[in-house]
Amino acid sequence: MKPAWHPESLAARLPFLRRRALLAQATRAFFEARGYAEVETPYAVPAPGEEVHLRALATVRENRDGSRTKLWLHTSPELAMKRLLVAGAGPVFQLARVWRNGEASPLHAPEFTMLEWYRPGAGLASLMDETEAYLRAVLPPAVTCRGITTDLACFERLTVADAFGRFAGVDVLGTAGDAAALARDAGAGLRAGESWEDLFFRLLLERVEPRIGRDRPTFLTHWPASQAALARRDPSDGRVAERFELFLCGIELTNAFAELTDAAEQRCRFEADRARRHALTGEEDWPMDEDFLAALGHGMPQAAGIALGFDRLAMIASGADRIGQVLWLPEEDTG
Repeated sequence: MKPAWHPESLAARLPFLRRRALLAQATRAFFEARGYAEVETPYAVPAPGEEVHLRALATVRENRDGSRTKLWLHTSPELAMKRLLVAGAGPVFQLARVWRNGEASPLHAPEFTMLEWYRPGAGLASLMDETEAYLRAVLPPAVTCRGITTDLACFERLTVADAFGRFAGVDVLGTAGDAAALARDAGAGLRAGESWEDLFFRLLLERVEPRIGRDRPTFLTHWPASQAALARRDPSDGRVAERFELFLCGIELTNAFAELTDAAEQRCRFEADRARRHALTGEEDWPMDEDFLAALGHGMPQAAGIALGFDRLAMIASGADRIGQVLWLPEEDTG
């Protein structure tokens, strides 16, 4: 295999890269027409977030007085963009470079581009409407990627509970927290040390995800409250959080929330996530993001926000099979 800098390698990627460039132009035009401001936030931050299963890359800043400050390359611009909502920036979007250590595959790169946007006053349903409008604006009516063709004429909205009932034959909410009950109802052997959350994701990967987002795009909505992350709980059903993921051409493309704005609840979640992350990895950690919690405490407007893997969208738009085909200088293990 020739290196990424070889003229023949670049020539093979150029058709995909040209389509990516058009996609970026169309993306900016879409959001600017809707009154969004494009923003840029710092990439090296004191705290990269509290996601349990994401690993961050560390760096060090040398200060003018000779001291050194440890920083982390962010895994998402989410916390910074929410600070801007608190400040009154209004609807904002960003095409940000992000880093996730240890992720490399035909669908993953350790450094990639994330499209994120946040709209004050929006809810989960209106964010799904806007996501549909965006994808129809930047993609053709039907797309083919990795051998799967998806028609964008009609988007499916499916709750996690309905998806698990349909494809795994289980009441995922009724068994919440009880790994043995979930395994029994699913007819799945419970592995040694496997928690309810572990089994939930195993069933999601093995039985649910292969059945959705193929003929038509699928919003997988209303996740169990334990998987809320930074989403608020559904006021009408506290067992679930107002969160969705979107699957297109069989690829997970987005993660979105009706945002949690309660600083006290967010602190509790951060502390629980930190404890889980320490138990799983035992790796070096960063300080709690007190500045973000202070911003929430000051008052963040009700809002909805979404993170979309822009490189994956470029794959879908161009028909690429591997993420490396839509990167100007891909690493070898991204394809």
